[in-house]
Amino acid sequence: MKPARFRYARAGSLGEALALLAEAPGDTKLLAGGQSLVPMLNMRLVRPAVLVDVNGVRELTGIAPTAGGGLRIGALTRHAELAAAPAVTEHAPLLAEAARHVGHAAIRNQGTLGGSLAHADPAAELPAALLALDARVQIRGPRGAREVAADAFFRGLLATALEPDEILTAIDVPAQPPGWGFVEIARRPGDFALAGVAAVVRVGHPLTLPSPGGEREVRVVGFGVGDRPVRLGSAERLLASAPLDGESAARAGAAAGLDCDPPSDVHGSAEYRRHLATVLTERALLQARARLQPGPR
Repeated sequence: MKPARFRYARAGSLGEALALLAEAPGDTKLLAGGQSLVPMLNMRLVRPAVLVDVNGVRELTGIAPTAGGGLRIGALTRHAELAAAPAVTEHAPLLAEAARHVGHAAIRNQGTLGGSLAHADPAAELPAALLALDARVQIRGPRGAREVAADAFFRGLLATALEPDEILTAIDVPAQPPGWGFVEIARRPGDFALAGVAAVVRVGHPLTLPSPGGEREVRVVGFGVGDRPVRLGSAERLLASAPLDGESAARAGAAAGLDCDPPSDVHGSAEYRRHLATVLTERALLQARARLQPGPR
């Protein structure tokens, strides 16, 4: 199929993009990588009156260090760049690993980080990784700039905190701790995940109980197991006060399955996806434990 008629406009700056968006905010779509939008246009699932191409907006590009060892990543950063950029592989390796799982090479060369977040597919890898990393989304609109935590950004199936007249400009990723894991199951390489888990463990002595007054932060996020990337809170709470070992990872996996509300479709039942969440949570946590152990693995 071919898309319905629309007016095409190419923005040369962020201000121009916002002005074009303001002309018809409820009837305008932004074109970045187009890996989700173009198929939806062709199937006439969306019929915007105006399509604003933001690929020439330099304010949306770049990867820059921030205070404390974090990164600010422009919304137009391609998946392939995320997977290969030295700054990302060093300071946010979980994000780089998630990007390597996105689609096929052609998709990774075109698709953008901002587009993936704004589209908010519940089976997508990058939203889950950024939620696990406690990232913050930078947004600009006619009312100025604002920042939204990843925890509050994803609202439901293909729904986010973005208003129709706003643009996602960048993502702030804090310094990533060394304990992390990322696993997914897909029918074929390049397919959307049937289920996946991203995990981050931040602690001074990760393989033992926190010391008195000490603190352990564990973030475990499932994707493909709900209508958005899901914090698996039962698993997180269990590990906040238990040593991270094989037994606790298995118990956290069992707890994670109870936090999921996955859909059933032709690719897998809800019960199967819940089982995957259990197994993949355990595997992701064991990956994190292995990365936290000193010496060669």
